[in-house]
Amino acid sequence: MAIFSYRATTMTGEVLEGAIEAADQKAAVERLKLSGLIPLKVFTAQEGLKKKFFRRGSRADLLIFTTELSVLLSAGLPLDRSLNILAEILENRETKEIVQGILKSIREGSSFSDALERHPRMFTRLYVNMVRAGEAGGVLDAVLEKLNEFLETTKELRDSVVSSLIYPLILLGTGGLSVLVLLTYVLPKFSVIFAELGGALPLPTKILLAVSQVLQDFWWAAALAAALSVYLFRRYIHSLAGRLQWDRFKLRVLRDLVTKLETARFCRTLGTLLRSGVPLLQALTNAKDVIGNRVMAAAIDGVTKGVKEGKGIALPLSAAQVLPPLALSMIKVGEETGQLDAMLMKVANTYEKSLRIAVKRFVSLMEPALILVMGLVIGFIVLSMLIAIFSITELPF
Repeated sequence: MAIFSYRATTMTGEVLEGAIEAADQKAAVERLKLSGLIPLKVFTAQEGLKKKFFRRGSRADLLIFTTELSVLLSAGLPLDRSLNILAEILENRETKEIVQGILKSIREGSSFSDALERHPRMFTRLYVNMVRAGEAGGVLDAVLEKLNEFLETTKELRDSVVSSLIYPLILLGTGGLSVLVLLTYVLPKFSVIFAELGGALPLPTKILLAVSQVLQDFWWAAALAAALSVYLFRRYIHSLAGRLQWDRFKLRVLRDLVTKLETARFCRTLGTLLRSGVPLLQALTNAKDVIGNRVMAAAIDGVTKGVKEGKGIALPLSAAQVLPPLALSMIKVGEETGQLDAMLMKVANTYEKSLRIAVKRFVSLMEPALILVMGLVIGFIVLSMLIAIFSITELPF
């Protein structure tokens, strides 16, 4: 048995906090429900420490908002009371102010979707349109549940990719720092020794000492040039032409990874929208917006035209030539059987799994490549110093 901390609310809207003993988190939730409470959050001590020391980002805040609002609405509480409870219990000040603004808009007569639309930094068009569809069909709690599943799956996929890249980034950082220390701290000491001993130095040693001297004398210029390069590069890729060129380059170099990632994003978004009752044309427009690669997104534009002309979705997607053949086949089967939304979710699951495998494979190849490159650079520095030492002291090498 373990101890779980919880935050729950009563049917009257009173927020309670405490601890409960249960075999696992699911059992703790069931015990709270049996006692007449609506559980908002059930977490272990370790999760509580993480929440205390690591501030959540806007995406995590959105997930928490969606999860807890879905729980409250499913329990039968009205929307305004649910939002009022959330405004009291949310810890992030900015998110709390947004929820209070939404509640104020609703009390002034706005619909929930219109109130969300006034906060585009937190709620995307996809989110707003799904909520609008839920309001129109009277199934807002069910739509929020689907949104919660969508956000959780997206977060898991993003976290999986990021965690796979942590080690290579650490390796690259430590390797670069080692080279910097050798060039700015170790080599200057050797240069003093070489100057005292005299004699001609080999060409590799001269080059290294010149680089070391430049870094010592003009480190500020090197840092400024690096910062300026990063700024100009970021500015370029945020322009329309620059973003297009950068996305074309990524497709050429990392086609397999980019295609799998964008296919999973597109299919999961489109499937979730269709399940929530959003019309196909509107769902396609929103799903296209989540595609990060502008080259692929531009190719999807023709799909909307094909749907308007009554060609369905499978044929225009095949003509666009952006999705993999397996995904296209599955979408065609889903359209023919009248289960397009379910088949799109299966495509998303398939390519998310495939993406995780591809990322692991890519990282497993990148790690030895980074080690080899760093080893060659450091080895060249050390070897250049040894050649100089042996040549000056006239020792056989």
